Amino acid sequence: CLHIIYSMSGSWTVKQNKDFEQALAVFDKDTPDRWHNVAKAVGGKTAEQVKRHYEMLVEDVKHIESGQGEELKVP
Repeated sequence: CLHIIYSMSGSWTVKQNKDFEQALAVFDKDTPDRWHNVAKAVGGKTAEQVKRHYEMLVEDVKHIESGQGEELKVP
């Protein structure tokens, strides 16, 4: 389960998060210009914003799995 993160990557709509997840499945780490392709698929975000969003989600998962963080809840 991915969490909605409000950060330097800006706020993300439910649709943008779903498009982001789908784009990550299509454009894997070996894809040239991965973040530009993901940003284009998401719409309304830059390559830097989608990369930062991904990095923050990875960190969030690491903290949760290690027991260091709590699951984020969005009201």
